[in-house]
Amino acid sequence: METLTQTPHSRTRQRTLPLAVVAVAAATFSVVTTEMLPVGLLTSLASGLGVSDGTAGLTVTLPGVVAALAALLLPVAVRHADRRAVLCGLMLLLGAANLLSALAPNFAVLLGARIVVGLCIGGVWAVAASLAVRLVDAESVGRATAVIFSGIAVASVLGVPAGTFLGELTGWRWAFGAVAVLGFGVAALLRVVLPALPADEAVRLGAFGGLLRLPRLRVGLIAVALLVVGHFAAYTYVRPVLERVPDVGAGLISGLLLAYGVAGIVGNFLGGTFAARDPRRALLVISAGLGGVVLLMGTAGNSLVASVVLLVAWGLAYGGVSVSSQNWVMAAAPHAREAASALFAGVFNVAIALGALVGGRVADGVGVTSA
Repeated sequence: METLTQTPHSRTRQRTLPLAVVAVAAATFSVVTTEMLPVGLLTSLASGLGVSDGTAGLTVTLPGVVAALAALLLPVAVRHADRRAVLCGLMLLLGAANLLSALAPNFAVLLGARIVVGLCIGGVWAVAASLAVRLVDAESVGRATAVIFSGIAVASVLGVPAGTFLGELTGWRWAFGAVAVLGFGVAALLRVVLPALPADEAVRLGAFGGLLRLPRLRVGLIAVALLVVGHFAAYTYVRPVLERVPDVGAGLISGLLLAYGVAGIVGNFLGGTFAARDPRRALLVISAGLGGVVLLMGTAGNSLVASVVLLVAWGLAYGGVSVSSQNWVMAAAPHAREAASALFAGVFNVAIALGALVGGRVADGVGVTSA
């Protein structure tokens, strides 16, 4: 582990580190906003490109598949590269992919751009998830990890609702254009505020097999896979479900997604606090909460109040999944932080893709409420 000594240089470095952590959180915010943006734009995107809601859901499924592969392979490919350079390059590529999405003349081109997005998502998470321990002293690692993972919840609060609102006002293409600008801006921020981060462990493909032989890590990854598949099978199609609630318009849906995101931020920091002490108990509570909420959500379609309460509870529960899982992973494999984080990111994104795919097939075959 990198240590911070009390030299004049390190004291200066410590004062700049909080901004470095925020910059990494901005990167996670950008990739999650990009990944989830089609959820808020699903209806207009599908009608604009002449595809069904279930087919439009491939814009979430496909990046998840690619991100899972990228999370495993990219750390191997860049095992000797400075992590600051890797993150900056991935954010520039993310901006370019979103620009192509905004200009896509048909659905096939959009899917091609989303493949590139998947590469960026997997790469950013594989690198960023384990950086807290290198950016702050030991006492601050838990808080820094929660800040980095808060990019997920803040994307739900600001990114996806803002993109949804912009899409309603000006069209879905402008929403993708806005996140393109965001990606380029975050790349510049990372280049300015991150310290040099030479690779501190050479990740090789063989390392993943060894990690999977660790019982505690294996159990945690299985739990994460089940949680995320269940969540995304339903959440990818939450907008069409909300549209069926009486007296719900586009503006109110954006507000409901905002409330979901705010609850997610609270859940992220609550989950991080509990998981720092007991990751197993934190994930048990989260699992029970998610299962109950999603089960009830399908039967609450005629009640605005019930839908609002359940959506907020859903955000609170899911907000703690990523940070609690990462705490579990780091505790299970402290000797191989980046490799374990890459494996975690790979499993997480496979689960996103599988969840969106399963939900899409159910939505097209039986109906979005059944998803």
